[in-house]
Amino acid sequence: MIVLRRVVPAAVAVTSLLLTAGCSGGDEGGEASGGESTAPSRTATEASPSGGAAAEETPPAKGSAKVVRTVAEGLNTPWGLAALPDGDLLVSSRDEGTITRIDTETGKKTEVGEVPGVSPAGEGGLMGLALSPDYASDQMVYAYFTSASDNRIVRMLYDTGKPSGEQLGAPDTIFRGIPKGFIHNGGRIAFGPDKMLYAGTGESGEEGLSQDRESLGGKILRLTPEGDPAPGNPFGDSAVYSYGHRNVQGLAWDSRQRLFAAEFGQDTWDELNAIKPGDNYGWPEAEGTSDEAGFHNPLAQWSTDEASPSGIAYAEGSVWMAGLRGERLWRIPLKGTEASADPQSFLEGDHGRLRTVASAGGDKLWLITSETDGRGSPEGGDDRILEVRVS
Repeated sequence: MIVLRRVVPAAVAVTSLLLTAGCSGGDEGGEASGGESTAPSRTATEASPSGGAAAEETPPAKGSAKVVRTVAEGLNTPWGLAALPDGDLLVSSRDEGTITRIDTETGKKTEVGEVPGVSPAGEGGLMGLALSPDYASDQMVYAYFTSASDNRIVRMLYDTGKPSGEQLGAPDTIFRGIPKGFIHNGGRIAFGPDKMLYAGTGESGEEGLSQDRESLGGKILRLTPEGDPAPGNPFGDSAVYSYGHRNVQGLAWDSRQRLFAAEFGQDTWDELNAIKPGDNYGWPEAEGTSDEAGFHNPLAQWSTDEASPSGIAYAEGSVWMAGLRGERLWRIPLKGTEASADPQSFLEGDHGRLRTVASAGGDKLWLITSETDGRGSPEGGDDRILEVRVS
């Protein structure tokens, strides 16, 4: 079942539109329940200078998504993706702890290096990647990974002049202490339009961490490139940007610099949220939409067997959301911070579990499959990077 919700202040009751589909539980698509600004980027609920959502062009209610080619194959547990200025891609292997460079023209794979200190287990390992906002001058690659004691964020010099396999400098840990677990390690990182580093974390299976603003679990964090709490964060000298999340694995901004995030539900609802700094997104008191005061409701929600969302991207006026258990790509057309029409699904079952989706500019997306993560049914050639054309 898919439910669309109007994004309004959390204390206000909302109306819903229900679409008929099946329901079942699960996380990660298979586990049991259990110029630089010093202010935040425009948030998902703020009006634009031109008059807000009503002044924005609304995409068509129906769109399209077509895989036009396989870019690369034979990847093991691919997770994070970062596009280099020349068009090549960096891809992390969750379980091997390595970063590989993909030539998007030929599909050639070149190992960049192994990240020291990665301790893969369950859903943890080497996950999100991001390039420094000053990559042209500093050549720094950021990574989020699970260590023996925590989840942390490091940055490394990427020296293409060195031999393959030896191109990563020693990791500089800029942020540590994010709770780790066999499940719910979050892992997505991205630099926002404000050149600050955002990180989606999980509650590591300890539900109470999400509502504890002193904990880093079950949060979206906002940091400077050096790993300090970013200026303008809602809770003073804290990295916490929003809280009450279960397991955030998708972050993307629209054309007006508003942040959206996808997260796993437990047995009932997966969510796509419009993020407002300081807001409480409800977990574990609320899964999906709630009428209880104080919680920011999702703009759309899905039964867990239809989605189990991981990465998201923005393109052609819509958020595109990769589904693990759902094995499909969702299109959510936007009008401001609301869904302007019913979500559409594409590629259902065609390529198995889908882990990461990233904008490749214009109407093009990069899409990473996730059949080798221990919950899929890998076949010859898995896992793959696909090029998708969308509208």
